[in-house]
Amino acid sequence: MPDIDPIPAFDDNYIWLLSRPDAATAVVVDPGDEDPVMETLQRRGLALEAILVTHKHGDHVGGIDGLLEAWPGIPVYGPAAEPIRRVTRPLGDGDRVDLPGLGLTLQVLEVPGHTEGHLAYVGDGALFCGDTLFAAGCGRVFSGTHEQLHHSLQRLAALPPSTRVFCAHEYTLANLGFALWVEPDSTALRERLQRERARRDAGEPTVPSTLELELQTNPFLRTGEAAVIAAAERYAGGRLEDGAGVFTAIRNWKDREYD
Repeated sequence: MPDIDPIPAFDDNYIWLLSRPDAATAVVVDPGDEDPVMETLQRRGLALEAILVTHKHGDHVGGIDGLLEAWPGIPVYGPAAEPIRRVTRPLGDGDRVDLPGLGLTLQVLEVPGHTEGHLAYVGDGALFCGDTLFAAGCGRVFSGTHEQLHHSLQRLAALPPSTRVFCAHEYTLANLGFALWVEPDSTALRERLQRERARRDAGEPTVPSTLELELQTNPFLRTGEAAVIAAAERYAGGRLEDGAGVFTAIRNWKDREYD
């Protein structure tokens, strides 16, 4: 597995840098800003091999032009179902991305909901999930649907529990605050909040997390749990028929009353 390092950008974005100690090239995921990427690559003496994009939003694609000026002709992988102008290798579900400089192959999963064509990349125990799944949370629904996002999250939840989750934002503390609204009696949530606060106080990122931890503490992956169903039904004011209904209720609850 290559080294995976966060490059902070804007207020709370993470651009993920994949590299190997014995290689002179690197790959970035979701470069919303070229400047911190360029500075990191120059400082480490690395050339860019490829760019991976999960979805169309500007804070994930805004740095592509600048990076292509420095490394013209490198491939830009991204969703075929979204209008991203500089994508040269459009991808869909079941495709794979071979990164020979890293000795890594990533599988492509379509995970719509946050946007209509959002992709995730998974391989060698790592998941790059953009804004679909966050530590203790998930993305808002913009150009997809709640049903799509629920299905996408369930798909990610089926990956091995040891999978490391490399999401694109530092939202963990706020997400844990809402998760405690949903499951106020959860010991696992309170312990996680304490750990993550200590990490942030030390200036460290709270990600990656693991899928195992998310299954224990992320309400958007726990829509089949009795406590989450009960909280969602209290908010909705009535019985909810299925997991998609529970997901929609708690996503609306967070959108309207917490965020």
